[in-house]
Amino acid sequence: MTAAQADLAGARSEFARSFTIDAPRVEDGAAIWRIARDSEVLDLNSSYSYLLWCRDFAATSAVARDDDGTPVAFVTGYIRPERPDALVVWQVAVDGGQRGRGLAGALLDELTARVARDLGVTAVETTVTPDNTASDRLFTAYAARHDAVLEREVLFDGGLFPDGVHQPEVLYRIGPLSF
Repeated sequence: MTAAQADLAGARSEFARSFTIDAPRVEDGAAIWRIARDSEVLDLNSSYSYLLWCRDFAATSAVARDDDGTPVAFVTGYIRPERPDALVVWQVAVDGGQRGRGLAGALLDELTARVARDLGVTAVETTVTPDNTASDRLFTAYAARHDAVLEREVLFDGGLFPDGVHQPEVLYRIGPLSF
């Protein structure tokens, strides 16, 4: 077992004592929307889209719940139609009071283990803006924990966005995954 894998096992056991992770339910949509809004860094989608996400993409998303069953963090994702072995991570957010506990990494690990087992996923894709150091650290550490290659390239140049103030979205490709 590598040091990164040992850290992963330790984090999972610590996490298991405090939270549960499962697929989101439609009833979680409002809480997930609030967590995204309060993050102050995510592009906030409509509240309706989070309800749809919880209904239509629950199999490729995850939510962490506290002891009361209240969502405190989430990862939303989908399978790319052109690349069915790749999970695209759309958003990751943790409630402000729960940050710094490794929740985002634990959610990502649990979700990808589930979709690897159930759907045959062997890679993760996501986009990160250059100023988002927290996401860069999250996905760089994720790649290291899973002994996977991490490739980066600009997917969407900032000039493509209609508001004219968006940073480039850098595509992170991580894989092949090992579990």
